[in-house]
Amino acid sequence: MCTGIRFTDPEGNLYFGRNLDWTVGYGQEVLVTQRGFTHPDFMEGKVPTRYAVIGMAIAPEGCPLYLDVMNEEGLAVAGLNFPGYAQYADAPEDGKVNMPAYAFPFYLASQCKTVDEAEEALKDIVILNQAPSDQYEVALLHWFIADKNRSIVVEYQADGMHVYHDELDVLANQPTFAYHRENVRSYLACTPDFPADAHWREATLSPYGSGAGMRGIPGDYYSPSRFVRAAYLNANYPAQEGEEANVSRLFHTLGGVAMALGAAKVSDGDYEYTLYTSCYSGRTRTYYYNTYENPAIRAYPLDSVPLDGGVVVKVPATL
Repeated sequence: MCTGIRFTDPEGNLYFGRNLDWTVGYGQEVLVTQRGFTHPDFMEGKVPTRYAVIGMAIAPEGCPLYLDVMNEEGLAVAGLNFPGYAQYADAPEDGKVNMPAYAFPFYLASQCKTVDEAEEALKDIVILNQAPSDQYEVALLHWFIADKNRSIVVEYQADGMHVYHDELDVLANQPTFAYHRENVRSYLACTPDFPADAHWREATLSPYGSGAGMRGIPGDYYSPSRFVRAAYLNANYPAQEGEEANVSRLFHTLGGVAMALGAAKVSDGDYEYTLYTSCYSGRTRTYYYNTYENPAIRAYPLDSVPLDGGVVVKVPATL
């Protein structure tokens, strides 16, 4: 399972990040795909990347499979688990841009400059029910797509593609985004304000301290609960100035929905927990992340490697 958020600083710079929650990692690492790379799994390898991208990925046989990815222009895409709802096309459609789900984030980030461009491109895309190899299963996902101006959610189901405008700038897992958006209305009375004294008959009752206005915000790890909690924290976190403060804001906000080992099992009995948390700063074009085992935040500037060359490269950490 996963949770993602987006916000901008007072200068309008994008900050985008996600928790990746699961029972086991995949050997993922921070990779840059340079301009000019051709991905063999869409358009028969004939469409070179327009924009360099950075993100968390695995690269079986040298072909990047991004879990979350951001480009040099500030468009970000993350795939979040969506089992029970995601359903992809069984066969290509003539005249469409056909691609497997695992290539979809990379395609958008490498070809589109903004959410507006991505939304236009979605009109021609068909997502195929195809795994990257026999080693992996088809990932059943929906996608969180953002730039400095707005975010959208893309869900591909039995009746086709659905695109939602995400004013809350948050995404979790199943059920659908439409459900999550409606469910938030049940928590409209929650507030960060310090409660006033209450008068019950002759008694004046004072609060124990801060936080009483949050009562009702769910604290469990269930997907609808994480969505509500992330939306509340993202909406109420005070605006911050500067890179360090805004990166801190994102990690603290996602820390509010991070999963601790031992609290939640999946159906096969393994524990799910937050493998890593990532953050992309559009201000400095830097990808940050930490892991469950190592909470120290490491920084990977996109501009620390050449952006032209048509190959996939590893990025050195600066922290």
